[in-house]
Amino acid sequence: MNKENILKKMESYSLTSFGKTLAKCSYKEKYIALAKALMEEIVPTWIQSEEKFEGKKQAYYLSAEFLMGRALTNNLLNMKSKAIVEELFEDMGIDFNTIEEAEEDAGLGNGGLGRLAACFLDSGATLNYPLTGYGIRYQFGIFKQLFIDGFQVEIGDNWLEHGDPWSIRKASEAITVSFADGDVLAVPYDTPIIGFGQKTINTLRLWQAEALNKFDFEEFNHQNYDLSVKDKNDAENISKVLYPNDSNDEGKLLRLKQQYFFVSASLQDLVRKYKEKYQDHNFDNFAKLHAVQLNDTHPGVAIPEMMRLLTQQENLSWEKAWKIVVDTFAYTNHTLLAEALEQWSVKLYQELLPEVYEIIVKIDQQLREELEAKGITKKELPQFEIISNGMIKMAWLSIYGTKSTNGVAQLHTDLLTEVELNHWYKLYPERFNNKTNGITQRRWLLQSNPELSNYITELLGSDNWITNLEELKKLNQVSDDKEVLKEFINIKQTKKNQLADYIKENEGIEVDPKSIFDIQIKRLHEYKRQLLKAFYILDLYYRLKEDPSLDIVPRTFIFGAKAAPGYFRAKGIIKFINEIKKLVNNDSEINGKIKVVFVENYRVSYAERLFPAADISEQISTAGKEASGTGNMKFMLNGAPTIGTYDGANVEIVEEAGEENNFIFGLRVEDIAKIENYDPKAEYVNVKGLQRVIDSLIDGTFDDGGTGMFKELHDSILKGASWHKPDNYYIVRDFDDYRKAQLEVDQAFREKMTWAKKCWLNIANAGKFSSDRTIDQYAKEIWGIEKA
Repeated sequence: MNKENILKKMESYSLTSFGKTLAKCSYKEKYIALAKALMEEIVPTWIQSEEKFEGKKQAYYLSAEFLMGRALTNNLLNMKSKAIVEELFEDMGIDFNTIEEAEEDAGLGNGGLGRLAACFLDSGATLNYPLTGYGIRYQFGIFKQLFIDGFQVEIGDNWLEHGDPWSIRKASEAITVSFADGDVLAVPYDTPIIGFGQKTINTLRLWQAEALNKFDFEEFNHQNYDLSVKDKNDAENISKVLYPNDSNDEGKLLRLKQQYFFVSASLQDLVRKYKEKYQDHNFDNFAKLHAVQLNDTHPGVAIPEMMRLLTQQENLSWEKAWKIVVDTFAYTNHTLLAEALEQWSVKLYQELLPEVYEIIVKIDQQLREELEAKGITKKELPQFEIISNGMIKMAWLSIYGTKSTNGVAQLHTDLLTEVELNHWYKLYPERFNNKTNGITQRRWLLQSNPELSNYITELLGSDNWITNLEELKKLNQVSDDKEVLKEFINIKQTKKNQLADYIKENEGIEVDPKSIFDIQIKRLHEYKRQLLKAFYILDLYYRLKEDPSLDIVPRTFIFGAKAAPGYFRAKGIIKFINEIKKLVNNDSEINGKIKVVFVENYRVSYAERLFPAADISEQISTAGKEASGTGNMKFMLNGAPTIGTYDGANVEIVEEAGEENNFIFGLRVEDIAKIENYDPKAEYVNVKGLQRVIDSLIDGTFDDGGTGMFKELHDSILKGASWHKPDNYYIVRDFDDYRKAQLEVDQAFREKMTWAKKCWLNIANAGKFSSDRTIDQYAKEIWGIEKA
């Protein structure tokens, strides 16, 4: 690939796509022309990759989310062509950053589940494993977040407004998916997943829902214009939005349709291709050639759907089909929250998927018979029932119908096997295993932090760390080198300056780049305890008001999070934080010692600026509630110590980098297990400053616009609710310990070289947390696939 060739192709695409010369194209149009030119380079290798895996066992990752982020820079880095393209635009007098910024974030995911899936695909291709992703091509993503008077407001994220130059529509491979209320067409769009060095290019296949009959001419002719496109609109709703609000039955039905839609299309796709390639209608070798991973329970309907395909369409016996299903499928559990273990009402399944429901009934009966044969008593039986109290337990279905169930951090897996799923573990101990999550260093260091990447390569004398993150261990040897630590401090300051400029431009807030950048970025959920951090900020503000001379290192508190549209309490927390932000940032009496930023519309491209600039990583979930976390790993890799609970992958982070180089606080899992008859009111009154900040929710300090959000938050802590006890996530109990840990951060940050060493030792010991390691384990221990 050379500059002249790319430029020539870009000129051609400018003419044919936009009807103008490249010079007259907007930045957005130039980006699209470049992407199309690069696709010409990518597709031949893509085809070759498909060919080299022919006849070999392949893995397929079924996920409701793939939070891919922008593709341009990631693809150029993996193609080892970024310098060429940057030079090309420099010759044209254009800053390449403006082209990067012209690309929309792909609206295909929301949280860690989707980002993990994206990292896994990157690692699969880089390690030369045959790994295909299957999901939904959401037209509007989850939503674009706006703050209006501090409230979260959702608008459509029309990321496909200008098309997606990285995907190829394969209309000839469309599949019909049947529901009780009619059939829809699943049209595949294939996106290349480029491994580093471009030796292997795998595929992300996303399904778009379309109507079989897109336009009813007869209805139109009768002037029933709405009816003429009803089928089209109903079908397209399936792939309109990620996680539509399901607070009523209509929303629940749409979510169920989404899940079945992409699962059925994906499995039909595998079956069709298998029959075409191998002419094997007995499916004797299907499990030998396919490994299908269910990313949480969203694709759990795959188990009965595969049984339906094999028994009803391919006429296999039930026994044979069941063995194929169990041998083919594996399940990843992502939650310890009982309320988050997905369940569907029998009524909805009967209404929408009656044939699938009948198969679930048969699976449930088969399980009962097996359990009785194993000596499980009638008293014990209900804890295993897949269908129970009018609900279908998708986690139980996913455990029973697969050969493997894995947790995503060692603590998480231990809690699954010893507590939450102990009854299943006793039944199938051989099926349970741990696969600690990981992140791809290609995006989260090489791409996000080129300054640090270049310095690491310089110190190590090679860039082997890009594909073998354990190479970072060698950085331990220079952890006492003052010149190395000074250079790290300079790089960190550069990233903080860049983020400060970006925040000023995008949020309109001026922050002190010399302050501690204290960052908490993740989904907004009560167990992640953004509220704990908010209470701490307000307490610190009040202490500063009482004593303006209070000796603290200036601090910038940064949040980034979206709340699910129907999650009232989470939206209340966002409003509360934004009220605190307004109070703190507009008070000149505290001399700018603290600032609060809640970044609007947090997304991957914003995250790529936040992780490298962080001084401290907030991982403060209630112990035992966070399955793993991957944000903690991204912060660690970029040299930010963790302030956090002994939870999820935090446990393994401090094992690798040392507890002395992080700030662990609060209750541990074993502490919580011992708590009985907990009433937070005593600590609420006795912990200095706590009552004042909690009562700010109801004493008129802040205004929730008459929504009742703040009183509901206040009650959730002190009174509980019908579905949970008071202070369910132990914010009150952990508050003082968190405050003490924050004081430790303040004191430690003052010793610049000592602080820099803590940061450096986190980087040097982050090697374990590469998704390359995770995928290697999946490939060898669950999927049984081999590298090309």
